[in-house]
Amino acid sequence: MSAPQHPSDTAVSDSPETEAGLDEREGQPALPDADEASDDAVVEPVDGDTDEADEADESDEDRADDEDEDDDEDEDVDEEKSGDDPLVREGDVAGDYLERLLDILDVDGDIDLDVEGDRASVAIVGGRLNDLIGPDGATLEALQELTRLAVAQSTGVRSRLMLDVGEFRAKRRADLTTLAGETARRVVSSGQPERLAPMNPFERKVVHDVIASVAGVHSESEGEEPNRRVVVLPDK
Repeated sequence: MSAPQHPSDTAVSDSPETEAGLDEREGQPALPDADEASDDAVVEPVDGDTDEADEADESDEDRADDEDEDDDEDEDVDEEKSGDDPLVREGDVAGDYLERLLDILDVDGDIDLDVEGDRASVAIVGGRLNDLIGPDGATLEALQELTRLAVAQSTGVRSRLMLDVGEFRAKRRADLTTLAGETARRVVSSGQPERLAPMNPFERKVVHDVIASVAGVHSESEGEEPNRRVVVLPDK
């Protein structure tokens, strides 16, 4: 009768301890068995640093929004300043119109904008501008009317701007100031009225302004365009 068979000491065991031992020998630690409770586990983020970072980001965004609002307000103020004075607006529109016209005519010239009293003042200076002045300033008068129409069409308001080209009006103003002063002195001395040559509205206004500053005389306009003229009369 044979002796009972005993399992060999070298037999490989299928127990969990043996599998863990093999994994450890191979240099890879064994992983624990999954726990039923761990299948639904949720890893919660750490709130401390994240909250501080979020607050910092929100603070930066708020500052950026405030800066944007300040920039918008500055732009609005600049626009309001440029649009406060209608005479400045008239000059800007007239300057743009004349620049385009000079380009079309291929005429060199710079445009100066100003406000004189209750009128916008626009001047074209430099270059050869005689063609824009014409005989006795006739072309200049027509160009001024065209510019006024362009401004009125853009602004919706009738324009009384003054246009000068090549300092023609400035020189004419000086000549008329001298003429009016001399005429006023003669009328004061003689007591007799004097009629001046026909003038355009700009020229007549220059004469009226000079006469108004001289004691003992006054001035009136008579006649119809283009033959309307100034009459200087002694005061009664």
